[in-house]
Parts: sequence; structure tokens; C-alpha cells
Amino acid sequence: MRTPLTTLHKLARDNRGIAAVEFGIIVVPLMIVLLGALDLGYQSYVRAQLQGVLNDVARTATVENPDFSGYTGASIEDRIENAIEERVNNIARNASYTIEQSSFYEFSGVGNAEKLLSDYNGNGSYDTGDCFEDINNNGAFDLDAGDTGQGGADDVVYYEVTITMPRMVPVASLIGVPENYTITARTAVRNQPYADQAIPPTVCA
Repeated sequence: MRTPLTTLHKLARDNRGIAAVEFGIIVVPLMIVLLGALDLGYQSYVRAQLQGVLNDVARTATVENPDFSGYTGASIEDRIENAIEERVNNIARNASYTIEQSSFYEFSGVGNAEKLLSDYNGNGSYDTGDCFEDINNNGAFDLDAGDTGQGGADDVVYYEVTITMPRMVPVASLIGVPENYTITARTAVRNQPYADQAIPPTVCA
């Protein structure tokens, strides 16, 4: 006659079906890790492709009359934006785009204020009466030295492209991340010297 203690000992030594139990325990975290790895890999791929497309389009746009005839748009800036979007759309599903193009007199102007030529009180910032290079020809001192668009010969053009798109795999709710990717690519190139570069006017106001 079996005692309850003997039955418990037999159950403790019985390992039949243990693989299924162990798999059931680890399958959820394992799938989260695998899906997360796929998600990160796809995001890195899109980022690399976006940067590559931007670099290529930016180089094409440095000449005097860049050939973007295969893309629609009323201006060269519009055709550049459409070229970027159409080429990235091949790998970025349902993406929305924010594309900024601005031109500068030199690389050091990117991300900086217009250059002070005189600082009468020596405080390192613009005050009424100081002289500065008016890069965008608007007669006012600007904290962003850039002008909109492609600029002219020998100007530096800065591009910033941000795409927002749904994630490839449904991991957002599992690991607490946003539903969409937000990926940004940037580059700055100098236009070719197909003419004399326009010298920014000096303004003292």
C-alpha cells in the first residue's frame, strides 16, 4: 500500500514533460528579446539607408544645375525633397518626412549665429550698433546664420531629414517603447565653385 509520502517522492522524481514546462516559462521573454533584436536591426538598417540616400542626393545637388529631372517639384528644393522621399520609401514603410535645407557662407556658420564683426561693449553678443555679416540679407541679426534653400556657388548647404514610421514588429506594448520610429539624418556639403561666391553684406544697426 502506497503512503502519501511515497507518492510525493515519486512525483518529485518524475521529470516527464519538464521540457514543455521550461519552454512555457522562457518563451515569452525569449520572444520579446528576439522581436526586440529584429526591431533594432531594422531601425539601424533604415537609418543607414536614409543617411546613404541623403549623402548621395546632397552630393548631386552641389552642381550649378543638378539633374533631378526624374522627380517632380516647382523648385530644385522641392525636387531634392521628392528624390529623398521616393528613394527612402523603398525601405521605410508608411513614413512621414520633415526635410530642412539651409545654406551658409562657410561650415563654421552651421548651427551658429551670424558672425559679429564688431562688439563695441565686449560682451560677446549682439547689441544695437554692432556690425555683423547678414548671411540671409534680411537686415537683422539672427541666431541662426542660415538662409533657406540651396544657396549659391561655394555656399555650404546643411540638410536635416527626420522620418517617422511605424515599427516593423509589435514590440511597443511589450517593452514600453513608442509605436513609431523617429530617425534623423544630417549632412553638410559645399556647393561647387561654378561662380564667385556671394559675399554677405555687413550691417551695422
